[in-house]
Amino acid sequence: MAAEIVNPRSDSDSGAAQDGGAEPLDSFDAFDPAFALHRGGKMAVQATVPVRDKDDLSLAYTPGVAKVCSAIAEQPELVHDYTWKSAVVAVVTDGTAVLGLGDIGPEASLPVMEGKAILFKQFGGVDAVPIALDCTGVDEIVETVVRLAPSFGGINLEDISAPRCFEIERRLQERLGIPVFHDDQHGTAVVTLAALRNAARLTGRTLGQLRAVISGAGAAGVAIAKMLIEAGIGDVSVADRKGVVSRDREDLTPVKRELAELSNKAGLTGSLESALAGADVFIGVSGGTVPESAVASMAEGAFVFAMANPNPEVHPEVAHKYAAVVATGRSDFPNQINNVLAFPGIFAGALQVRASRITEGMKIAAAEALAAVVGDDLAADYVIPSPFDERVAPAVTAAVAAAARAEGVARR
Repeated sequence: MAAEIVNPRSDSDSGAAQDGGAEPLDSFDAFDPAFALHRGGKMAVQATVPVRDKDDLSLAYTPGVAKVCSAIAEQPELVHDYTWKSAVVAVVTDGTAVLGLGDIGPEASLPVMEGKAILFKQFGGVDAVPIALDCTGVDEIVETVVRLAPSFGGINLEDISAPRCFEIERRLQERLGIPVFHDDQHGTAVVTLAALRNAARLTGRTLGQLRAVISGAGAAGVAIAKMLIEAGIGDVSVADRKGVVSRDREDLTPVKRELAELSNKAGLTGSLESALAGADVFIGVSGGTVPESAVASMAEGAFVFAMANPNPEVHPEVAHKYAAVVATGRSDFPNQINNVLAFPGIFAGALQVRASRITEGMKIAAAEALAAVVGDDLAADYVIPSPFDERVAPAVTAAVAAAARAEGVARR
């Protein structure tokens, strides 16, 4: 499969009216290059073997293919050697939490899923197939993906709203012997941890000396908190719309209840703004706006990772007044926290060793490898490498593969 950008539009169909006399879609192309690029989709399937004559055909299809099918039937593990299974990932969504657009449905999610697939190919050499499901129930999604799984070496869950995403991932990993990875959670967490490690190194501190506050208790916020705890953060508190997630609250979901038990050693209560007083780190994954006065109340030499798109919770111009390191989710500012730094290499490493799952150790290894790419070039405006740094994917791939072997989940 070739995850390549294509534009099959020809002059003969340019401006063709849609059924029912609707406005021609080409009118969008004239005003926005994004429509022109997306027309016809961003992907194509490409054969890896030639079919030039009857001899090629007899090998690629019948009768030659029957020998391979029979061998796999006798020894199922051969599927990894004689099909694309170990080199392809399903990118699965239900369209309920697409970018910042929310619940826009499966069809409208497809441009994003295609984009995700070509990023897998471009940055990790991994083929990926976008699959948008017309169902939102946890049981329905789990059962559907389980039935699709024999075709794939891994499952990347994408843009599925919380809290369902937590249970869907857990149940799929319990039932499948291949990696299941919700990128909105773990990809974000890996890149955040890498950037935070380097920010701490830049300022002569360790993770254990930092107190962090996370705005947002959805998929990304919960995953970041758990990974920071696993990595040894001094303390981390998470705030949702009702304030700090703390043990005394009676309105917590099971996921937030578990989070309250793991985090917030200081026992903070009340608002996000009050929690930021004296904090070393702000991590925003929720949108909204944090008042400048709250940012000003943070500790000297603080870090502000305001990652909401397109509008960061704290604008960099404001953050730079008070913070030693500023990061966002945007490509037009330094230190972009971009998941593409993580998921292609993580899956490439897991597929390389045919891992049965992606462990916490593999994710932390990915973060450490990503942080190490920066090396001696570390600076306030360079705590995380660019997605176009060609060292990134190989470093993450190697680290994840090694961690999988060390943790006993590799099968080759």
